[in-house]
Amino acid sequence: MSDERTPAEPEVMEPTFWRKNGWTARVIKNEEDDGWAVEIRKQGIAEPVLISPWVMGRDKKNPKPFDAPAFATFVKTASEVLDRSARQRDQAMTRKLSIAWEGRWYEVRLELVADEYEPHALLSAIDDAGATVAKHRVPMNFKFNRDVANAWVRGGFPEP
Repeated sequence: MSDERTPAEPEVMEPTFWRKNGWTARVIKNEEDDGWAVEIRKQGIAEPVLISPWVMGRDKKNPKPFDAPAFATFVKTASEVLDRSARQRDQAMTRKLSIAWEGRWYEVRLELVADEYEPHALLSAIDDAGATVAKHRVPMNFKFNRDVANAWVRGGFPEP
C-alpha cells in the first residue's frame, strides 16, 4: 500500500529558519519599517499562514535567533488561524434553521457543495434526537428561507 501524503521535509533549526513537523518559520525583512518579521508556512499550503513582527537581537540590527519556545508559539498561533479559517468557511457553506412541527424540533440545513463539475447543495432535516430524517440534493441556487423550510417539514420532507 502506498502512502500518498507529501513526504516530510528534513528538520532544520537555524537561527533565522526552522522547519519541523510540516511547519516552516523564516525571518524576513519587514518591508513596513526597519525591523524584522516571521513568515510561518504549513507544508502543502502555497501562501504563508501567518506573518508576524519579530524582535531585534542585542545588536539592534539583526533579528533575534529562533528558539524552541518561539517556534512552538508561532506554530500554535498559525494552527489557530487555520482552524478559525476552516470554521468560517464551513459556516459560510451551511445555513441552518430550527423548525417545530407536531411537537418535534427539526434542524433544517442547506449545505453548499462547491464541486468543480457539478456544484449543488444538500437539503437535510435532523430531528431532535439527532437522526437525519431526510436529505435531498438540490440546485446550488435553491431558495432557502424559513417559509420554504416550514413548508418542506410540514409537507413530510418531499423531494423538492
